[in-house]
Amino acid sequence: MNDIDRFLDEDLGIEGDITSDSLFFNEKAKAKIVTKEDCIIAGLDEVKEVFDKTGAIVEFKSNNGDYVKKGSIIANIYGPARSILKGERLAINIIGRMSGIATETKNLVDICKLKNPKIKIAATRKTTPGFRKYEKKAVVIGGGESHRFGLFDAVMIKDNHIKLVGSVEKAITKIKEKVQNKIIEIEVENEKDALIAAKLNVDVIMLDNFDSETACEIAKKIRKVNQNILIEISGGITSNNISKYASFADRISLGYITHSIKSIDFSLEII
Repeated sequence: MNDIDRFLDEDLGIEGDITSDSLFFNEKAKAKIVTKEDCIIAGLDEVKEVFDKTGAIVEFKSNNGDYVKKGSIIANIYGPARSILKGERLAINIIGRMSGIATETKNLVDICKLKNPKIKIAATRKTTPGFRKYEKKAVVIGGGESHRFGLFDAVMIKDNHIKLVGSVEKAITKIKEKVQNKIIEIEVENEKDALIAAKLNVDVIMLDNFDSETACEIAKKIRKVNQNILIEISGGITSNNISKYASFADRISLGYITHSIKSIDFSLEII
């Protein structure tokens, strides 16, 4: 059972769609998915899989990553009425959530590219349990990057690690003794720790919750110590202030694009 099977099982349970199953037998139907807002489309692969599993055929009018206007028809769906109705809510939930994330990511990318064409906008692990893969995929569709997927694919030394170990230097030294062939990133909250990390040659330094002026000055000092270190900005970043960081950062990571985003409003309408 894969993710889509589990999502459908959550909706259908043991008894299935008792309303549609009581009203219809083999009646055929046609439906369309329409966007009620301007947006960047994401989630079409998942929508197809939903209807494949319920027994309906999907014909897409858009591609992932396309910008579409309010009122656009995203897809036509054909098949048994029961098959279309079984997948309706799940498909709309998925495309709405993923398109909301892709749309805001694209907005942030466009803002930052005006200041720095090489800037990367990244997701975090602040995601919906069980839906991380799709939320991070939506970020990528919107022009961003996934960042690390979980605790296993890159080292991220955070404030609680440092408190428990005792210092930035001890944390980095201990990690380097035990971990090879993985990116090593450290989150710092002051200039002193940032420069210590730079001297110890980590791969990425995240400046967490700094105002833009202070972050810019620290970034300059880090690059004087080690120009190969990637400088990431995180904490308190919004569409209103992100441009202040874009000119000097290599990457900006934002939790809100996956944990607090507004879904795009779509509807599935029987024709």
